Amino acid sequence: MTIKINNKNSFLKTSPANLVLFVDKKFNISSLKKHISNAEFLYISDLLKNNNKKKDLLFFEINSKKVIYLISVREDLKTSEIENLGAKFHGYINYEKKIDYFLNSDTINSKVENFLGHFIHGLKLKSYEFNIYKSKKDKKFISINIFGKKNKISSQNQLRFQALEEGTFFARNLVSEPGNILHPDEYVKRINSLKKFGLKINIYDEKKLKKLGMNALLGVGQGSIRGSYLVTIEWNGAKNNSKPLAFIGKGVCFDTGGISLKPAKFMEDMTYDMAGSATVVGLMKNLALRKARINVVGVVGLVENMIGGNAQRPGDIVKSYSGKTIEILNTDAEGRLVLADALTFTEKKFKPKIMIDLATLTGAIIVSLGSEYAGLFSNDDHLSNQLIKAGDKVNEKLWRMPLHKNFDKLIDSKNADMQNINYVGGAGSTTAAQFLQRFILNKTPWAHLDIAGMAFSKYGGALNPGGATGYGVRLLNKLIEDDYE
Repeated sequence: MTIKINNKNSFLKTSPANLVLFVDKKFNISSLKKHISNAEFLYISDLLKNNNKKKDLLFFEINSKKVIYLISVREDLKTSEIENLGAKFHGYINYEKKIDYFLNSDTINSKVENFLGHFIHGLKLKSYEFNIYKSKKDKKFISINIFGKKNKISSQNQLRFQALEEGTFFARNLVSEPGNILHPDEYVKRINSLKKFGLKINIYDEKKLKKLGMNALLGVGQGSIRGSYLVTIEWNGAKNNSKPLAFIGKGVCFDTGGISLKPAKFMEDMTYDMAGSATVVGLMKNLALRKARINVVGVVGLVENMIGGNAQRPGDIVKSYSGKTIEILNTDAEGRLVLADALTFTEKKFKPKIMIDLATLTGAIIVSLGSEYAGLFSNDDHLSNQLIKAGDKVNEKLWRMPLHKNFDKLIDSKNADMQNINYVGGAGSTTAAQFLQRFILNKTPWAHLDIAGMAFSKYGGALNPGGATGYGVRLLNKLIEDDYE
């Protein structure tokens, strides 16, 4: 699906093309007299008398070649709601006919900065499709032609929106790929291709990881014929040598559960168990494309959790990169093992200002928060507040969950320093986060985002059509823009 945005100088009232106009919340069209013909004005005025004006969008078929769309704009709209309007308009686009849509920017009466940019951004995000494996592809193409003297999108803002869209789509594409295609070996190649955007990428393969002592990460992937990797992605956009922001992602390309095998039903969805890493990779691409003025490092642990003769067993004990030992009671609690080594490595090597990890870590967070909020766990109130505010602005919401030393006893092991699950049961998401916190050794401000309920949607959301959501790319970009750049 291709959406092309064009800037036009003018539009004739009599032109036989679809016209998009903006009105107030009461659908008062008196201000539109100069933008449409008198006959169209009278026709629409008459129909509006008996129409339901509680909707955000109404459309009127003028003739077989022309439809006029009226989009209602409240004065108190937030930017996320404007993006939702753009996504709603996408639902009215007719892809069967290759016709242009003309959008009159002069009819926008809103005090929100860059209203039109947010509207088009929402439309584009909603237009995403993943159909590369369909033998018959529908070549869908539309043109949105913007005309008018007011509310134009600056070239700088166009770049920022485009970078964010490309980063989000890159993350969605990674999550959407089947496990036989996007295994760790292929994933590494795709990350390495981002060097052309100015990113510095280092790949640690199994030989290097063994030398470093990353046995927690390696243990997860040892049952697979594919390699296991840790990849660092650096963007140095600041003019000084300031400490970077660090983002760490869980990249389990397919999760069978290992010997603690998952049920067969819905196991095909376990391709999205690498969504945390996809968010990090998509974010880094976005930052490079928009030339962000900040130093950032992304770190992803890439493994495949498979069963086999060499697979990790329940009861195994491994020594992590931090030196702490872990008793493996359940091989399906594997993401925390990958992140444990990645977190300690990131803190030790890069000494970051903050650390934020993302992972589809627990089913328990879906029980708690469903698909409305991601779970937020943190050792720092200030960072937590920054994340929550950023999430509210882009409608990628977070809900802070508890961390407390009293939960530690649930993951203490008799045979090692800790065990990888709470064997008693209960507080599944919190004990997983409590486990991760043990690998933050130098009190770096840290947040863990459990995105298990947000990374993939069966039915679609406001800005995604269903499937991979790319959750977190826009959230973390907003955090960087507002608080660190």
